[in-house]
Amino acid sequence: MTQYINKIMNIDGIAAIRDLPESYVHLILSDIPYGIGVDDWDVLHDNKNSAFLGTSPGQIKAGAVFKKRGKPINGWSEADREIPKQYYEWCSTWAKEWLRVIKPGSSVFIFAGRRFSHRCITALEDAGFSFKDMFAWLRQRAPHRAQRISIVFERRGDMNKSAVWEGWRVGNLRPTFEPVLWFTKPYKIGTTIADNVLNHGVGAFNEEAFLKYEKSPDNVLNSGYIPGELGFHPTQKPIRLMQALIELTTQQGQIVLDPFCGSGSTLLAAKLTGRNYIGFEINKEYAIIAEKRLKYESIKQIKNENIKQVKLFV
Repeated sequence: MTQYINKIMNIDGIAAIRDLPESYVHLILSDIPYGIGVDDWDVLHDNKNSAFLGTSPGQIKAGAVFKKRGKPINGWSEADREIPKQYYEWCSTWAKEWLRVIKPGSSVFIFAGRRFSHRCITALEDAGFSFKDMFAWLRQRAPHRAQRISIVFERRGDMNKSAVWEGWRVGNLRPTFEPVLWFTKPYKIGTTIADNVLNHGVGAFNEEAFLKYEKSPDNVLNSGYIPGELGFHPTQKPIRLMQALIELTTQQGQIVLDPFCGSGSTLLAAKLTGRNYIGFEINKEYAIIAEKRLKYESIKQIKNENIKQVKLFV
């Protein structure tokens, strides 16, 4: 399996994970598709409505925050009510393989959307995982997409109703947090976490390492982006945040897997913390971006090491 270690593979992560041995990796950390229609790759149901992911003149005028047209929670048809169930079914297609490849006591961290995270939890529990906890990651930037309903009536020429419904909006409050689901693979009945740590090197959490990134050992996460970090992927997460979760549950030299690695933030975080990594990404464009980011980090590390060596001889 050395062909996968410390590499990003442009491949379907759901299929590729079947090639990994049982009880092979120490952590799975992944920002999976949320199933809410962020882009084409985030459509995980049988969508037949041509307006979905389209763009209206109003959206174009509003700018990038309204780039794509999503499905309203109420849906456009009765078939849309099946989307949550179909998300559960999609999660179920890979959940058992995730359970198989991680070591007993290992953790799985999943960034999941607020709307369907409960479906992801159920799918992984049904596959055999234990649901340990849920983090709330506080986002530094959270666009407010709630349309004023008074504007709708105004466009219809009904100024009386527009005045009556002033202050009311269509949509949601500002989404300032995202859930991060924490699962573990059950360890052998009759043993303890202390036994499992000795047998498999995982199961406990490193609070001291976690506090390098967060101010207190809470399940609310504040780690954010550094300047210039954004722009590689529409749902990109901070490297510092990934580092905190990796150091919380693994040791140096252990293996971190991301089956939906996007632009490679998880892999970069693993590299920066001295872990080995395996990354699968089905989208060729993002796989290339991830590879370039990893290569750039390698070059930067080599340069820093050379500078250190020069200083030793000065």
